[in-house]
Amino acid sequence: MEYKYINSIDSPSDLKKIPVAELKAVCAEVRDYLVDVVSKVGGHLGAGLGAVELTVALHYVFDTPEDKLVWDVGHQAYPHKILTGRRDAFPTIRQLGGISGFLRRDESEYDAFGAGHASTAISAALGIATARDLAGEKYRVVAIVGDGGMTGGMAYEAMNNAGLLKKNLIVVLNDNQMVSLSSINPKLWSFHNYFSEVLTHPTYNKFKASVWDLTGKLDGFGDRLRAAARQVEKGVKAVVTPGMLFEALGFRYFGPFNGHKVTKLVEIFEHVKDFTGPIIIHVVTKKGRGYGPAEKDVTRLHGVTPFDKVTGLSPKKAAEPPSFTSIFGKALVDICKQEDKVVGITAAMPDGTGLTMLHETMPDRFFDVGIAEQHAVTFAAGMAAEGYVPVVAVYSTFLQRAFDQIAHDVCLQNLHVVFVMDRGGLVGADGPTHHGVFDLAYMRCLPNIVVMAPKDENELRDMLYTAIQHKSGPIALRYPRANALGVPVKYGYDLLPIGKGETLRRGRDVAILAVGNMVGYSLAAAEELSKDEISAEIVNMRFIKPVDEELLHDVLGRTGKIVTVEDGTVVGGFGSAVVETIARLQIPNVRVKVHGIPDRYIEHGTLEELYRALRLDGSGIAAVVKDFLLEEELARRPAPTTTQ
Repeated sequence: MEYKYINSIDSPSDLKKIPVAELKAVCAEVRDYLVDVVSKVGGHLGAGLGAVELTVALHYVFDTPEDKLVWDVGHQAYPHKILTGRRDAFPTIRQLGGISGFLRRDESEYDAFGAGHASTAISAALGIATARDLAGEKYRVVAIVGDGGMTGGMAYEAMNNAGLLKKNLIVVLNDNQMVSLSSINPKLWSFHNYFSEVLTHPTYNKFKASVWDLTGKLDGFGDRLRAAARQVEKGVKAVVTPGMLFEALGFRYFGPFNGHKVTKLVEIFEHVKDFTGPIIIHVVTKKGRGYGPAEKDVTRLHGVTPFDKVTGLSPKKAAEPPSFTSIFGKALVDICKQEDKVVGITAAMPDGTGLTMLHETMPDRFFDVGIAEQHAVTFAAGMAAEGYVPVVAVYSTFLQRAFDQIAHDVCLQNLHVVFVMDRGGLVGADGPTHHGVFDLAYMRCLPNIVVMAPKDENELRDMLYTAIQHKSGPIALRYPRANALGVPVKYGYDLLPIGKGETLRRGRDVAILAVGNMVGYSLAAAEELSKDEISAEIVNMRFIKPVDEELLHDVLGRTGKIVTVEDGTVVGGFGSAVVETIARLQIPNVRVKVHGIPDRYIEHGTLEELYRALRLDGSGIAAVVKDFLLEEELARRPAPTTTQ
């Protein structure tokens, strides 16, 4: 498609040649191009649409890449990619061999710091600013925080430190009023609600009463806020502006401003870019701005598969099995109806984890804490300490952020918290920041916890029921971002014996021990191996921790050769658990091949492409087994003799 402006913008230096009065037209083109491409290839949509004017203004005013833009919540940076030399590559976004959907230092010099998870920008920007000063350099550093990034505690830790260090640092708060991917209640940020109340309340007296009532509830910090309120701008404005919250942390506050007035934003950034000390620019934007369907349905069009550009609707798919996520969500509601002590907790992902069903059915048993995984886990631990059974449903990759809380607040105290890790294993197009491949390893290393993975929908239901009934301590289960297998869902639930697997197919030549979705692929591999007259036993181990020692003894007694298969890292994961168990039990004459995700970060692509490349689909697993058996055969052959 031909565009008057953006076709000639290969870098921000080209953008700067355009008169400021024409930037509104540039924004319209960026927005149209973003919608056009994402409608064809899929990706994140709403956050980028809301950040178009902000992105154009930043690159127009600041001298990037010498000046550093540090983005939080990387999916708001699609316009940034378009303006920084990746316009022509943009249609490859999130595809195998294409550009990333997030920020990557190895992709562009304009990506000053990698970003996939939230609440990191201010910390990184402060580090960059400190390094700048130590090196005696003079460039500017801007952190752009948005789409819920300010609900994470790390952002406030960084702001507190920045206020003390007093480095020259600009923080742009892109306040799009959306902090949770919830179709029911996406506006969970108390500070935003406070901002809204202050800015719209009809009378000053009510303003003042609201502010002073709020600060009166905050003990010592409230006193600091009140002291700041007395000093900021010397008058009534100081009492009622939201900036007092940031002034108390040592920032100079400017705003709030309309984040969709690009010429005004240029004026503001020009005004403040050389100010000294930490400052915060508060801009209010609308997620999905400029594209009607995305403005009306912000949650659905946050991240999308290809869709019709006119309607915003994705093509209807042929009938297919429900997702593992929906199987979990329905089962949790069902169990909650039977168990009045069970609650659901998530961190800004109720739709993505299936907890929206609980929110709709039993809102008093549902808790969305925002992008605050550390808080979610310790919040759950507190509930468990009082006899409740919290089910913490979080994407596997995001739960990494709460490792200390899992270890210290849950496992050390042996509290009955149920961890449900959605998106376990490879996730496809979102790439290395979102692949959930470390969960089995980081969970398995902790004392007291049980870790399991279901092979299909019925086993998922049984594992959830078993986890909730498990009273001996913490327990975790994980499942992939995928549709279930389509097996008929049985009535009711079975209590699974902890640490017990099952043999699904007998074999004599080799045994494949698998967990989770790799069980199905291993069964397919066995069929393929049978064509070469290789008899493979297939074992669904179910539990990563504890390992079924009795079953392991039985299998090894028949074959002596095993291949472990997992959709997780081979470093410290399921295969490692099997090898450690064999070593501890001193089982002799055993040969083991550990197969899974290698010790490197895996790039983005479709799941089919990634499984094929990593030899984790049926054909790939069969090839790994054949290579393993060939190595065994070669190892047994006597060394050739030489004659002279």
